[in-house]
Amino acid sequence: MNKTWLVGFFATAALASCAGGGAPRVPALYALAETAPTAQSDANTALILPRGNGGGLILGSSETTGVELYSLDGARIDAIASGATVSVDARYGAPSENAWVVATLDGATNQLRLFELDAETGAHRERTARALSIGFAGESLCLYRDARDQTLYAFALGGAGQIAQYMIGARDGGFDATLVRELRVASEASYCTADDVSGDLYVAEQGVGFWRFDADPEAEVVPHLIDAVRLGRITEEAGGLAIYRAGAASYLVGSDASANQFHVYDRNNDHAYVGSFTLGGGDVDSVEAAGGLNASSFAFSPRLPQGALVATDDENDGGANYKLVSWADIADALNLTTGAAQDPRTPPQSDMPIVHPLAETTPVETDGDSADDPAIWVDRHDPTRSIIIGTQKQSGLYVYDLQGNVLQFLPDGRMNNVDVRDNFRLGDQTVALVAASNRTTDGIALYRVDPATRRLIDVADGLQPTGFLDPYGLCMYRSARSGETYVFINGDDGDLRQYRLNDSGNGRVRATPVRDIPFNSQTEGCVADDETGVLYVAEEDVGLWRISAEPDGGVAPTSVITVAAHGALKDDLEGIGLYDLGDGRGYLVLSSQGNNTYAVFRREGNNDYVGSFAVLADAARGIDGISETDGLEVLSANLGGPYAAGIFVAQDGRNIAPQENQNFKLVPWSAIAGALNLETRP
Repeated sequence: MNKTWLVGFFATAALASCAGGGAPRVPALYALAETAPTAQSDANTALILPRGNGGGLILGSSETTGVELYSLDGARIDAIASGATVSVDARYGAPSENAWVVATLDGATNQLRLFELDAETGAHRERTARALSIGFAGESLCLYRDARDQTLYAFALGGAGQIAQYMIGARDGGFDATLVRELRVASEASYCTADDVSGDLYVAEQGVGFWRFDADPEAEVVPHLIDAVRLGRITEEAGGLAIYRAGAASYLVGSDASANQFHVYDRNNDHAYVGSFTLGGGDVDSVEAAGGLNASSFAFSPRLPQGALVATDDENDGGANYKLVSWADIADALNLTTGAAQDPRTPPQSDMPIVHPLAETTPVETDGDSADDPAIWVDRHDPTRSIIIGTQKQSGLYVYDLQGNVLQFLPDGRMNNVDVRDNFRLGDQTVALVAASNRTTDGIALYRVDPATRRLIDVADGLQPTGFLDPYGLCMYRSARSGETYVFINGDDGDLRQYRLNDSGNGRVRATPVRDIPFNSQTEGCVADDETGVLYVAEEDVGLWRISAEPDGGVAPTSVITVAAHGALKDDLEGIGLYDLGDGRGYLVLSSQGNNTYAVFRREGNNDYVGSFAVLADAARGIDGISETDGLEVLSANLGGPYAAGIFVAQDGRNIAPQENQNFKLVPWSAIAGALNLETRP
C-alpha cells in the first residue's frame, strides 16, 4: 500500500476546459509595489502575512541571505538566516503558540528548517529540533494544515519529481518533521500550494503542467491534471501556483512562466479556465518568467481591499524581486466572483469528530493489501492479558497483545476475516473458539484459545469447506435461545452462508451448513448480536442490512441504511462491530472506507444514525491515523488502563509515519465516546 507513485501523461484528465476557443484578450495589470531585489538576484518564492488590524509583511526566499522580510511598500526590513533558501511558506499556530511557523528549504544542504516568527515585531528564532534532510535535491516546498485536527504538514519537492510529505510536531522543546508519504511526478516538481479548507494540494510539474492531489496523507493517490504544457494553455513551462479564497469564491492562479502570463481557474467549477493576465506597466517593471506565487484575501490596506497576489519576477531589471498586485484589479479585469476576506491567522475548522490511536500492532510481514480483520479475546481473569487476533490475507493469522506486540503467527493460509466466541463445549472443556475464512483452502479455519499461553491451537476436524470459490467475510454467533454456536461466511458472489459448529467427538470441531442468505452484490463485513439475535451485514456498494441470526430466521434481510441515501457513507462499506451497553442497548460501528470515517448507529430500535468520526495521526506518539479500513472490532469489556471503557481496533490500509506494511490501530472507546457524546459501559 505504501508505494512511491509515478504520475505521467497517462493519468491526464480531460482538458476541454483548458484548450481551444481561440485567443482570449489578456489584460495587463499594474503591480502596486515591488520589493528591493534580493542580494544576488536569487528570488524564488514569497508570501504575504497580515500584521495587526491592517498592513502586511512579505517573506521572500533568497539563496544568499535566507528569508528576507519586506514591508508592503517593498522596503527590506530584516532577514531570517535560514541558509541557501530556495522556498518558504508559513502557517499561523500549532505547533507554535500565537506565532507563525515558517518552513524553509535549504538548497545547499537539502534540509527543512523550521522557525517561529512574530509578524508584528519581526522577531524570530529557529525551532528545528534536529537536522531534517529530505534526501534529494530540493526545488520548493509548501505547507498544509489539516482542518480536522490542525496538524501541520510540509511538502518538499525535488528536481526528479519527488514529493515528500512531512508531519510537523513538537519535540524536545522544538519542532520536528516525520516523513509520512512519498508521491512522485515524472519530471521536475517546481512549485506547490495547498488549501487548508478543501485539502487540495497543487503541484507544478515544470515540463508537464499543473496537478491536483489530496493533501491528506491517508488519502488514496489519484492525481488530476488541471492544465498541461502545449496540450493546454501553458506554453512551455509551468511555474508557480497560488490559491485565492474569499468566502465562497475560490480560484487557482498558475504562472505560465515562458509566456509571462498568469492563468486563473475556478476551483468551484472543476477548475474551469476563466482568464489570463500579465503584470506590467506603470511605475513598476513588468513581471517576466514568474516563479513562486502567493495569494491572500486579507484586506491589507485600502489599496488592497480584497487582498493581494505576490509574484516572483526572475527577470526584474535591477535583479530578481517580488511584485505585489491588488486582487481587486485581477477580479475586475477577469470578472471574478468576490467574497468575504479570510484572515490566515484564523485556521479553518472541521466539524468531523476526531480521535487518535493510542497504540498500533507490529506491521504484517508482506507489503500490499495484507492485514484485514481483527477479533479480540478477553482474558476474564486478567483483562490486561487479552489478545487481538488479526488476519493476514496473504499468509495467515497473527496474535498480538494489547501493546501490539506479536505473540504468535500461524502461516496457515490466506486468512481474510476472523471472529471469536467464548463458552464453546469441546469434549470436557469449555473453550473460546476462533473461526477464520481461509482463501487458500476455501474453507473455515477453526482454533481454540489456550488461555495460559495466549496462543491458538488448531481444532478443525479436517478441511471445513465453504462451497465458495473465494470466501471473504466471516463472523460468529452464539444463540441465547439454543446455546448453539454458528459462523457466517460470504463469498465473492455476495451470498452469505450460515454454519452450525459442533463438537465432532474427537476433540475437534466440524461445520455444518444450515442456511443460505442471498445478496445482489459483494458483502464482507458482518457482526452478530448474541443478545438480540440479529445479524448485521454490510453490502459494500449498497448499504447495511439486518436479519435474524437464527438458522430459521428467513432469507430476506431488512435495510438499515443505504450509501445512496446517506451523505455520511461512502462505499465501500466494510467492517462492522458492536459496542454492548447491556439490556439490548449499544452502538454499531461501520467502516465507511470511501471517506476514511466510521459511522455509528444505535443498536436498539431502528438503528438510528448517531454520527461519524475519523482517526487521525498522533504526532506526539508518532502514530499515524487509520485509513482505507477493511475489518474492525469494538468491545465494551473493561480491558484495564486506557481501555477500561472498551476498545476500538481497526485495520489500517495505509500505514505511514513511518511508511510500513499494513497493521492494526488501537483506540480507547472513551475517546470515541467523548468525541461523539456517547455512553460507555460502567
